[in-house]
Amino acid sequence: MKSKRQAYILEVIKELEIETQDELLSILHGAGFPVTQATISRDVKELRLAKVSNGKGGYKYALPHGATKGDLNRRARRVFEDYVRGIDFSGNLLIIKTYPGGANAVAAIIDDLEWDGVVATLAGDDVIILVVRREEEQDLEKPQGIAGELYERLEELLKR
Repeated sequence: MKSKRQAYILEVIKELEIETQDELLSILHGAGFPVTQATISRDVKELRLAKVSNGKGGYKYALPHGATKGDLNRRARRVFEDYVRGIDFSGNLLIIKTYPGGANAVAAIIDDLEWDGVVATLAGDDVIILVVRREEEQDLEKPQGIAGELYERLEELLKR
């Protein structure tokens, strides 16, 4: 339950401007998480959330922007210790298996690490698919073959 709750907190603070722990408590209760103020306080500390300016004269919870690579690596180790059950691969896909509810927290820290070659992370409840660029594609500006054709079609749809 803790890992699901903390993953949900990370999603919420990315989408909404949460100013207080009471506001976060209310949102969590609305989502079906039976938590107390003390639990929220521990979660904020464990997730290392910081209050940052919301640009409107107030503050909101966010992941710290000034985190060093060392801080991120330490947090990644902690998240992996707490949530990851195993890792597998198939071609340019890495599959990370987590305990139920832990996938979003793990995917979020992988995204924060901004590793070269990672195209995307896709998180479910207890599994993450990490798409990695193939070595032969590292220096290409656009994909080749069928993927290249589809890429161009998608690019065309994106143009306004």
